[in-house]
Amino acid sequence: MQLINLAAIALTAGSTAFAAPLNARAAAVDQLVGFGAGTTGGGSGSGTTVNSCSTFEAALKNGGVIKVNGKISGCGILKVLSNTSILGVGSSSGFSGTGLRLKDVSNVIIRNLEFNTAPSKGDIIDIESSTKVWLDHCDIHSKGLVGGKDDYDGLFDAKHGSDFITVSWTKFHDHWKGSLIGHSDKQTSDAGKLHITYHHNSFINVNSRLPSVRFGAAHVYSSCYQNNPTSGVNSRMGAKVLVEQNNFSNTPLSVVTDLDSAEEGFATERNNIFSGTSTTRITKTGAPTISYSYTADPAASVCDIVAKSGGVGVVTF
Repeated sequence: MQLINLAAIALTAGSTAFAAPLNARAAAVDQLVGFGAGTTGGGSGSGTTVNSCSTFEAALKNGGVIKVNGKISGCGILKVLSNTSILGVGSSSGFSGTGLRLKDVSNVIIRNLEFNTAPSKGDIIDIESSTKVWLDHCDIHSKGLVGGKDDYDGLFDAKHGSDFITVSWTKFHDHWKGSLIGHSDKQTSDAGKLHITYHHNSFINVNSRLPSVRFGAAHVYSSCYQNNPTSGVNSRMGAKVLVEQNNFSNTPLSVVTDLDSAEEGFATERNNIFSGTSTTRITKTGAPTISYSYTADPAASVCDIVAKSGGVGVVTF
C-alpha cells in the first residue's frame, strides 16, 4: 500500500536550505524519507567552510557541519566521522578525484555536491559497517563507459552490515558500476541488514548496478533510467526489492532477480514504465516491508521531475 508523506521528516542539516521554484510534483524536494529517516548529521550549527583538500581534511577530523565552497580536486580517499554533514555551497561545489569513506560510523549527511571521478580503483562514496546515512541532491559521475570497467569502482556502495540509508534526488551518470549493496555472495551476515531507499534519482549511461542488492531490503521509486546498457535493479542472494513508479528507457533487464550471483533475489514491480530495449526478468516475487510514509510521483513524469528538481543547485546552503 502506498502511503502519503505526512510523517516525512524535514531536515536542513546545518543551515536553512533554499529550494528554487521547480516543476509540479507531489513529493517534497527538501525532506528526508525512507529507511534513512532520523539521520541528523552534524546538527544545526553554522559549521566550517572549506575550499581545499587540506582544509577539508582538517574539518573531517572534527565532524559536525562542513560546507564545501567551490570545486576541490585530488584529495584521494578521505574518511568521514560520525555525526557529520557535508554540504555544498550554492550550485557549483564539489569534488573531483576524491572519494569519501564511511567506515564504522553513524549519522552522516551528504548533500548538494558534485562528485566527478574517484581515485583509481576506488569508490566515490564507500559505506562500510555504517548506519544512518542520507545522500541527497548530488551529481555523481566519472568519465563514461570508456577504458576498463574495473578502472574505477562504484559511484555509491554500501556493504559489511551497513543499514538505514536513503539516496534521494541524485543524478548518477556516465560510469561502469553504479551502486553495489552487499559486498559478496559469502557475506551472509548482511542478511537482515542493508535497508536502503532510492527515490527521485536518475541513472543515465551507467552500465549496471542500479542498484545491485545482495541480502538486503531496497525500495526504489519514482526514478528515471535512461540508456543503461546491461541492467538496472538487480536483486541477488535473497534480497527483497520493491520497484515502483520508475521510468525505464533502453535499460535491458530493468528489474532482474537471477543475474550475477549463486542465488536468486526477490522483486516486486508495480506501476513502472518500460520502453525501448527495457525488459524484466523476475523469477521470484517478493518485497520488503515498507513501514514509513512516502509520496511516489508517477512514472510518466519522473524523468522530467528529476531533471529539474534533482542534482545540485536545487537545495542550497
